[in-house]
Amino acid sequence: MTNRVTFPAATGEASGVLFTPTQEGRRPAVVLIHEWWGVNDQIQSIAKKWQAEGFVVIVPDLYHGHVVPIGDGKAAEAAMMKLDFPKALQEIAGAIAYVKDHPRSNGKVAVTGYCMGGALSFATAANVPGLAAVVPFYGLPPGADWSRVDAPIQAHFAKKDDWATVDGAKAVQDQLAKFKRVMELHTYDAQHAFCNDQRPEVYDPKACAQAWQRAVEFVRAYAG
Repeated sequence: MTNRVTFPAATGEASGVLFTPTQEGRRPAVVLIHEWWGVNDQIQSIAKKWQAEGFVVIVPDLYHGHVVPIGDGKAAEAAMMKLDFPKALQEIAGAIAYVKDHPRSNGKVAVTGYCMGGALSFATAANVPGLAAVVPFYGLPPGADWSRVDAPIQAHFAKKDDWATVDGAKAVQDQLAKFKRVMELHTYDAQHAFCNDQRPEVYDPKACAQAWQRAVEFVRAYAG
């Protein structure tokens, strides 16, 4: 089932799209953070893939209903620049609490996201304790306090990405290692946004399939 839901956050009421699995019983949960396009059909298609794997999934709507057409990079950049990131993190935390207590959830919550959502996944790992797993895709946040991370991380980056670089990901990995935190890092001979099948100029089905399999196995290992 799929439906739009509201939930409380420290900054007020927030909303998102909820997907519950057909499998019976309590299931692990995933908070999926959207790219700079907003909650569009493409990010919801990824949510449905998690749903099909047996997860309770919520996509918090950080743009509050605004969706940028894929391909309009200037509009997407403008939307991202307008985003109140501390408020977004509070809304993500609200989504985590919502699915953690959902009657279909086993109480274990993983966070994943792409591009802007990947950066926010990392930031969430540094701001919200008790996560089962965090899986960022090609996104890096500025100024995170890596000492606060207590969740296992599996990160996915593209070698031909000038924005979320492999070197940047390795720097995060090194910072986490200083605090005895482990980050599994996978790199792909692909471009930024290689998992977005609505962008044929960068979509890499082979790399995306490999990353997807790794992500599902990682989350399942830690969240059940």
